[in-house]
Amino acid sequence: MDAATRRWRTALFLFMLAAGVGMASWVARTPAVRDGLDVSTGSMGLVLFGLSVGSMAGVTSSGPLVRRYGGRAAIGVGASLIVTGLLVVAAGTGLSLAAGVFGGLALFGGGMGLAEVAFNIEGAAVEGVIGRPVLPVLHGCFSLGTVVGALLGMGLTAAAFPVGWHLTVIAVLIAAAAVRAVLAIPHGTGKEEAAETAGPGGLRGQLAVWRDRRLILIGVIVLAMAFAEGAANDWLPLLMVDGYEVSPTAGSLTFLVFASSMTLGRFAGGPLLERFGRARTVRISALFAALGLAVVIVAPSPAMAGAATVLWGLGASLGFPVTVSVAGDHPHDAAARVGAVSTAGYLAFLVGPPGLGFLADHIGLRLAMTVVLAFLIVAATLTGALGSGRSAAEEPAPVTP
Repeated sequence: MDAATRRWRTALFLFMLAAGVGMASWVARTPAVRDGLDVSTGSMGLVLFGLSVGSMAGVTSSGPLVRRYGGRAAIGVGASLIVTGLLVVAAGTGLSLAAGVFGGLALFGGGMGLAEVAFNIEGAAVEGVIGRPVLPVLHGCFSLGTVVGALLGMGLTAAAFPVGWHLTVIAVLIAAAAVRAVLAIPHGTGKEEAAETAGPGGLRGQLAVWRDRRLILIGVIVLAMAFAEGAANDWLPLLMVDGYEVSPTAGSLTFLVFASSMTLGRFAGGPLLERFGRARTVRISALFAALGLAVVIVAPSPAMAGAATVLWGLGASLGFPVTVSVAGDHPHDAAARVGAVSTAGYLAFLVGPPGLGFLADHIGLRLAMTVVLAFLIVAATLTGALGSGRSAAEEPAPVTP
């Protein structure tokens, strides 16, 4: 691997680490934000919908932006929105303005959607250059960032440090990491791939790849696995606080356990994929996540529920990066397929969980998580669509209508 490629890969790792810190910093302080805004769980779900609105705009815009200007441009715009969004959330929380937090989350979500879909396209391109898995470790860096962010959030929660100042400091750190990363990423990676694949542009081009039946099944798998991850990211601290009557610090600690398990699963995923192949690894992962989540739902004590989040985190860890990798090593339309699968995953990751808040107003967060459990069981039955551990170029071409 030459020096330029090494800098490229390192830049992706660095920014994903920073993005994970930013996401976990927000998640770990959600109980404090809710208390500062003085809203109910259902109303907090409405505030969180700002993240979903922004994310939908970001992920649906990212593919066309990458195709026209390249991944570096999309990442730069996304990073700017992430930083701005965190600053607006900080201000909205300090002023007790739910609308301000909603708007900040919309900006933050839009930036995350723009940047992370582009990062998946860039990561798949690096895999093609160096011939080794990159996406599991790339997402592992995001998870490692969530561990760091959760630790920081737990400590600052215990110290009653103001949420606004916390998020402001994180925004400054992400801005510094973004500048370093954007300067090292080569120009026009996704743009060049889009030109080579010569498909229709715009929304029509994004939808065209879904004519592949196998890609539809892969999309369902990534939707379910991302939903399982996103539900924990949005609701796990509050689930423990409201469902098991633990302190906010203990709720943050539970999320730290989950994030640590996600990190371990992603960094250890390479040997498992080589030994068991993609389909079996993701099937076992989905079943592990389902088992852990089931225990969290029915556990008689917070200690048992907290311990079960280890299975939940380990199980949810590999679904997203493996499915994106399957899409990326296809011999045709790799960039478009990665963008489509990433979009499906991020929509589930960010749109599904706020809906759980509205359901929780009627049945509670613990029972609302049965929806996530059902999706995981469906995913476990569809993993044959992921094929073996070989690259798609070596596997039979998928059948299209």
